Amino acid sequence: MMETTDPVTLTRQRILVVDDDPAILETYKGLLEQLPSKPEIHTTVSGQRALAMLEGGGYKVLVCDLKMPKMDGLQVLSIVRRKYPMVRTLAVTGVVDEQFRSRVYSIGVDLYWHKPTNEQEMKQFLECCESLLSPDDGGFRGVQSKSLMDIIQLECMSQSSSVLRINNGTATGKIWIQDGEVVDAETEGLLGEKAFLKIFSWETGSFETQHAEPGRQRTIFKPYNSLLLESAQALDEIRGGESSKEQEPSDASRLAQINGVEFVLAIETKSGKTAFARGLENPEGVAAWTRRYIQKFEELGERLHTGHLGQIDGLGPQRQLTATRRNGTQFCIGWKNSMDREEAREVVKKVISLWAC
Repeated sequence: MMETTDPVTLTRQRILVVDDDPAILETYKGLLEQLPSKPEIHTTVSGQRALAMLEGGGYKVLVCDLKMPKMDGLQVLSIVRRKYPMVRTLAVTGVVDEQFRSRVYSIGVDLYWHKPTNEQEMKQFLECCESLLSPDDGGFRGVQSKSLMDIIQLECMSQSSSVLRINNGTATGKIWIQDGEVVDAETEGLLGEKAFLKIFSWETGSFETQHAEPGRQRTIFKPYNSLLLESAQALDEIRGGESSKEQEPSDASRLAQINGVEFVLAIETKSGKTAFARGLENPEGVAAWTRRYIQKFEELGERLHTGHLGQIDGLGPQRQLTATRRNGTQFCIGWKNSMDREEAREVVKKVISLWAC
């Protein structure tokens, strides 16, 4: 059985990594030793041994594979959340499954990661590990993004049914999601949209995903994307006061003007940098796809002598998208599959009119 430890010091924080594959453990160890905070990296191939090591105390972060023999990662993480609530937890898996992700978050895991496979993902993985070693000084624990808007969007876009329990200091709120739509919210004596706006205004905290409550009475009837964007616009107005009229409106406020949009990605053509992304779990991956396919279609247009690319429309059972380029900006825009082509064209025009310059 493989197990490694470094000499214990009083100043360095400690990370425990659990995976049944010794080669993967060595890879994680090499990666995590690159962290700026220089933590001690301990490893083991056994869930049972990991629990025994945690009993000795002193660990700040547990990185745990989910698929292991005898005692799998979910069992290990469930026990750790109950017995060692101060240990930050990161679950890693090669399985791409939104329901699996929801199960992981429902037991209170801090972060859920698909095993990194390229340099960019490795970099993001290390940044997340470093953030878990840091004091709780901002953001929402539980996903790689620190935006509460993104947390809610992930649940809704995956058509989940769940209850988000959100803590902000001494305040607690709940948001009920049923089949991918926000149906109710509650906090501090408020219900419905007022409660949702209050929770949405919290900038820091933690959250956990609880089991769905199908019998919850619905008090919020707006589509989730409209609810999120209108809430963002309302907060901009509240925070900005009268001065907000003189300021450039936020991207979320601008997007709130358009119904039916599920996500927007804008890329600077010259630099290739993402100028704006909203509603996407993996904006860099979608940006790479957008750049690649716009280039391919433009090259095809040149070979066929058909002129400049207008736009590419993709139709699917769950979501439609459009990829296009205007005035130095590349776009990928997702819209609801319930919209017909004429409605979609108008939506695309509105989005481009807001961001293309």
